[in-house]
Amino acid sequence: MKHLLCILAAVCLLAACSSDQTGNQAAKHEIADKQDEGQKSDKAPEEPAPEEKEKESAETEAEPEALPKYKINPANWTIEPLSANINAKTVLITIDDAPDKHSLEMAHTLKDLGVNAIFFVNGHFIDSDEEKKTLIDIHNLGFPIGNHTMTHANLKDLSPEEQRNEIVRLNDLVEATIGERPRFFRAPFGSNTDESRKLAKEEKMVLMNWTYGYDWEKAYQSKDALTDIMVHSPFLTDGANLLMHDRKWTNEALKGIVEGLRARGYEIADPDSIGKIS
Repeated sequence: MKHLLCILAAVCLLAACSSDQTGNQAAKHEIADKQDEGQKSDKAPEEPAPEEKEKESAETEAEPEALPKYKINPANWTIEPLSANINAKTVLITIDDAPDKHSLEMAHTLKDLGVNAIFFVNGHFIDSDEEKKTLIDIHNLGFPIGNHTMTHANLKDLSPEEQRNEIVRLNDLVEATIGERPRFFRAPFGSNTDESRKLAKEEKMVLMNWTYGYDWEKAYQSKDALTDIMVHSPFLTDGANLLMHDRKWTNEALKGIVEGLRARGYEIADPDSIGKIS
């Protein structure tokens, strides 16, 4: 009987040990699970790769391209609104023969006035590093750069090959300088040819001449005279395409011209709102 009691006691002891060991293992597993959960919850989410962040940022910031508001009327070179809810009482400001001596100052004047304009460039004014820097500065101020040919030659006096050299070579030079090809073309003296029209279309440039301008005439080579005629010209009309040049007197008159036109109720059109050639 004693022997039987000993055996029973041994069995109970083994069972108790086994139960304690199982409980201890379960407790250990529970603690480990909680530690894992804590580590998982405390761990910061993985950062996307830099290129992915840039892509996401670009997608967030990208906006659809604005629809054009105006088109060029080739009958009189005015800008015409493309819908009835767009202001027709506007004028377009353009500066030819840039960037000679005064273009950068003119760009700053226009920028201060909150006005945009097209600066039509001649290749012989960007054939040095200093002149190229001036063009870059004008472009960086937000002004579109137009093509006014390499040498300002009359295109009607040139062969098709020479015209291509005047126009396409300048586009190449401008692109190499500012990273963009011009999207506006104005022939010197307003003298277009079948070849220049074809090249403008090939290069996806908007062809334009002008409605009126005066600063090459001796009678208007002063600040006051030029300001007055530009603001009160008999040719001033809705959508007028105003031609000015990189000249000392034009530079001096520019602020008064803009203010005078605004006083007469004209809005200065943004060239970027003119429809592109597709």
